[in-house]
Amino acid sequence: MTQYAIETPPVTALPVAGQDAVFPVRRIYCIGRNYAAHAIEMGHDPDREDPFFFQKNPNNLDTSGRFPYPPHTSDVHHEAEMLVALKTGGTNIPVDKALDHVFGYGLALDMTRRDLQGIAKKAGRPWEIGKAFERSAPCGPIHPVSEVGHPSEGHLEFKVNGEVRQEGDLNQMIWKVPEMISYLSEYFELAPGDVILSGTPSGVGPVSKGDTMELSIDGLGTLTVTVT
Repeated sequence: MTQYAIETPPVTALPVAGQDAVFPVRRIYCIGRNYAAHAIEMGHDPDREDPFFFQKNPNNLDTSGRFPYPPHTSDVHHEAEMLVALKTGGTNIPVDKALDHVFGYGLALDMTRRDLQGIAKKAGRPWEIGKAFERSAPCGPIHPVSEVGHPSEGHLEFKVNGEVRQEGDLNQMIWKVPEMISYLSEYFELAPGDVILSGTPSGVGPVSKGDTMELSIDGLGTLTVTVT
């Protein structure tokens, strides 16, 4: 039996709606600028080009309903997204087989230290300091495919203190879920427990301590998070 030199880190797991079982998370892949209007607001050409991905850490996911305002920043932005959870993986997955690998869907926020991300971009450095900080991915439970199917359209709405900040439809994604999975599998060996954050509509902006954030997507419920 293997004896570890230190205490084994806990496994990050997300609740599954309607079940006692939890979903163990292996990796998080986040697609960038996957809604044309958001690409424009971030100063980029929305023409369909090869997608790009960055990663958060599994333990950045948080289901507590609280988002602690992080250190070393004065400009934290919300990015509201649909989460895709994989039950199986592989390499070079065909687009027409990609949805067979999906366990379920949920709601998530890709919270971003925008000022630190901007500094990293200008310096040509990775984005982790702006993206992969503690509790930077508030999320809700996963809704199994058996209950919700594969959402390819549906109204997405994000509010801060009751004011609508982001609004869109899942059908506005430039790269659809099957395409994301297929493309990722050409560069990474996907596996059970992998999670994909599928991009955000336009309207991203700052939050402050005390704000209440609320994300809803048709068929996937509502996620409410307080900035503390």
